[in-house]
Amino acid sequence: MALFLIIFNVVAPVFLIAGSGYLWVKRGVEYPTEFVTRLASNIAIPCLVFDSLVNTDIDPEALATMFWASLATYGGAMVAVYIFVKLARLDMPSYFAPFVSGNTGNMGLPLCLFAFGQAGFGYAIILFSVTSVFAFSIGIYVITGGTSLRKLVREPLVLSTLLGLVFLVKGWQLPEFLANTINLVGGIGIPIMLITLGVAVARLKPANIVNAIWMSAAKIAICTGVAILVGAFFDLPDVAYSVLILQMSAPVAVTSYLLAERFKVDADAVAGLVVVSTVMTIGVAPLVLSFVLV
Repeated sequence: MALFLIIFNVVAPVFLIAGSGYLWVKRGVEYPTEFVTRLASNIAIPCLVFDSLVNTDIDPEALATMFWASLATYGGAMVAVYIFVKLARLDMPSYFAPFVSGNTGNMGLPLCLFAFGQAGFGYAIILFSVTSVFAFSIGIYVITGGTSLRKLVREPLVLSTLLGLVFLVKGWQLPEFLANTINLVGGIGIPIMLITLGVAVARLKPANIVNAIWMSAAKIAICTGVAILVGAFFDLPDVAYSVLILQMSAPVAVTSYLLAERFKVDADAVAGLVVVSTVMTIGVAPLVLSFVLV
């Protein structure tokens, strides 16, 4: 019963806040998704990432190990997904990025924060940053056959992560007024991401639901399996290992749908993966938490 209450207290806020966004749209109230997304991705989330890295109590060496483990996990996931997509005879531009890139932001960050506190959140930020770099580099490359390194390094999330790591390693501190400002702005990041996730799910028009069910299950199984193997190989601390597994079990990222829509691949199929895998998380997240919290 105690474990059930812990898991419920972790999962419930995530789905209640996302559910408010879902109900907001279903009631026909306007929600400026493009504006909110730009606000979150260009201002709130970079501030959240920087503030979390600067104020984390995690040893920089432990964060560095998490970084390399995250890269190795994504490398392993890309190889496994590439083989799976080829064997399943799926369209590589449409399915590669959604299978590899999980929703480690909207879904993963709050789950890790509520489950493991600030320590877990610090580790989760590292993997979230790797996920974002993947989405805007290799993910776009697979979809379009090319990407711009200059555009990647100008992404606010990438810059805030690099700057935050520099401050962490050097032990630098911002003036108090500026640190407080960044902390306040970053504080809106997680609620905005969750509400927007609910809005996105409400607006998506999924196709091929039956196919989306088994594909979503395969995506979660592949990425979670790779995380378990890589985390064991790197001998990560318990919290870091748990965060790696929980983050990699996240559903398909809404970003994957936006990229599919932008670059004219099978966006309806990707929408189906986003919706189905997000719904599946209602059952998957408690199972994963029960595994890592034991």
